[in-house]
Amino acid sequence: MALLITDECINCDVCEPECPNEAISQGEEFYVIDPTRCTECVGHFESSQCVEVCPVECILVDPDRTESQEILMDRFRFLTGGSTQSN
Repeated sequence: MALLITDECINCDVCEPECPNEAISQGEEFYVIDPTRCTECVGHFESSQCVEVCPVECILVDPDRTESQEILMDRFRFLTGGSTQSN
């Protein structure tokens, strides 16, 4: 599952620097998450860092992108060149 940022985003800028995959960027009205880069921090951390720091809890699992842990780990490997990182 990739994550998405809802329109409740207040553009506080705290999520973007927390993303290890650089999947978060400023959209037209609020921040957005690139689902092709989002691994929900699988391979990097035990929990999604953007969700942890969001003060308005506007980052949710995208119901249109259900992905297994295996798919997220494969994406992590692709994005990092196959390296593993410690939590």
